[in-house]
Amino acid sequence: MSRLRRPSPALALTLLTAIGTIGFVDRIVVNALVEPLKAEFHLDDTQIGLLGFAYAALNILLGLWIARLAERKRRLSFTVVGTLLWSIAAASCGLVQNWTQLLLSRIAVGVGEAVGLPANQSVVADYFPPEKRASAMSVMLLAPPLGIFIGLAGGGYVAQHWGWREAFFITAAPGVVLALLVWLFVKEPPRGQHDKAHDDNVPPIGAVIRRFVELPSARHLVAGSVLASLAGFGLSAFFAAMLMRRFGISLAHAGLYAGLITSLPASLSVLSGGALADKLAPRFPSAYALVPGISLAIGGPLYAFAVTRNELWLLMVLVAIAVLLQFTYLGMTFGTLQNMMHPRMRATANALLNIIFGFAGGIGPVVVGAASDRLAAMGMPAGHALSVAMAWTAIVYLWAALHYLWAARDVAADLAIVREGRI
Repeated sequence: MSRLRRPSPALALTLLTAIGTIGFVDRIVVNALVEPLKAEFHLDDTQIGLLGFAYAALNILLGLWIARLAERKRRLSFTVVGTLLWSIAAASCGLVQNWTQLLLSRIAVGVGEAVGLPANQSVVADYFPPEKRASAMSVMLLAPPLGIFIGLAGGGYVAQHWGWREAFFITAAPGVVLALLVWLFVKEPPRGQHDKAHDDNVPPIGAVIRRFVELPSARHLVAGSVLASLAGFGLSAFFAAMLMRRFGISLAHAGLYAGLITSLPASLSVLSGGALADKLAPRFPSAYALVPGISLAIGGPLYAFAVTRNELWLLMVLVAIAVLLQFTYLGMTFGTLQNMMHPRMRATANALLNIIFGFAGGIGPVVVGAASDRLAAMGMPAGHALSVAMAWTAIVYLWAALHYLWAARDVAADLAIVREGRI
């Protein structure tokens, strides 16, 4: 079997991006099913928001432990096992008979992703040299926008024509195939093969945390990306539901519109952002933080303005422009933070980030849902209440932008410190 495995950067990047995409589909498909799930189990928006937090619950606890194992063991084995686990758990969501079972199934999806995803960025980082990592991470981070499109558009279409249970079954199936392909054909890369100075000792977790804390730009990159993640997950959780409530469109059309409006601009944003950063960084390293800082500062208020418009076409056009700006941070942030880590810190660093992002991503939908319920209880129409709750949440992007602008002051110096081995 080992003879089938190839040390191909393109193959590894393609399959791991596909796995990340399917993982995101299995996470996000529930957002396309908000209205049928509410009707089936008599839920409110806060309970819908809690489904996102349920996903994150054990993901947060297990991710770091799995990452520490992956620093010492074959990383792609965790990818394969985790992908199989979450695919089975995602399919089980289609079998639930009550709210409690649905909640537990979403927790199980999070457990599988805690096993399968933390080491993947570490593998990609070892396949590409530092000057190409932001671009490689940008390709890998196409998973969220592609997953959004497939989960929302595909999930909404399947749910309208065959039922919400079938949507869970169908979106779970590709993970099994992709896990098999990775197991058969992708070779584990040597750790740190493109890094000038490294050894094979696994640094303690405290050393990883200290590196995040001691490098000023790393602190602000983490803070900014976490805030952006909180806002992004909160908004995406209810966008299709908002379209249905405000404009009375069908489940399939709401999923399609939500998928298109969020995924295509986000894909362009992630790819162009990473490529632009790698192009500018040799002369202007601050671009790794400055570009997303400016983009978030514009995109957040624009999104808040957009979701309160009463014309569907205007709302969708403005949201598409806002999304084009909001996702530039992904590839730049992860590529830069990977460059700041020792080769045997990277899986742990990614897991620590996933803990924080998982918590923020779980909190975001709860915040939007609770705000929507509160505004509706005050007499505001349900669709309008949800739009206002989403607009308030979008302003969080301004806070995230400030952290990126602060990070821009120190990125060049911090990368030099790491490159010269002074930390």
